[in-house]
Amino acid sequence: MTDRDRDRAGRPRNARPRDELGRPLPRSASQPVTAGVPADLTPSESAGIGGSLLLEGDPFQAHEIFEDAWKGATGPERDLWQGLAQVAVGLTHARRGNERGAVALLTRGAGRLRDYAARAEAPPHSGTPLAYGIDVAFVVTRAEELAARVERDGLAALPAGALLLCLSGG
Repeated sequence: MTDRDRDRAGRPRNARPRDELGRPLPRSASQPVTAGVPADLTPSESAGIGGSLLLEGDPFQAHEIFEDAWKGATGPERDLWQGLAQVAVGLTHARRGNERGAVALLTRGAGRLRDYAARAEAPPHSGTPLAYGIDVAFVVTRAEELAARVERDGLAALPAGALLLCLSGG
């Protein structure tokens, strides 16, 4: 039996190359250009890189960034990163054409982010909790709206750019 791939901290990883939508490629294939983001990012770096990947239409790689942050987080922040990872996976399912998976993960991620926002404190006078520049309430609203549209109209009815997500409403 082959040993599992592991990162520097000993956590299991799968180093098998994947396509831009996260589907496994043959082990002999080269990794896509977006792969290879440094490990052990700060939360602010994770938010910035993951957010950029979402805006560029690369939700699978954004998920990888958010998942690393989630696995390294403690306490209530785990819900923030897990919720973002789930929203990114929901967008990945949508790009793969999996409507049911998209709706389920977008909804689940929005719920986890809503739970996080309910416990997080908003900065004075802002009215909305921000975490590392992420407008959590905005992401919740966008994820829920997209899930509802996919459920109601299907993926084919979405306009170009509908699967791009910004992490702030500003």
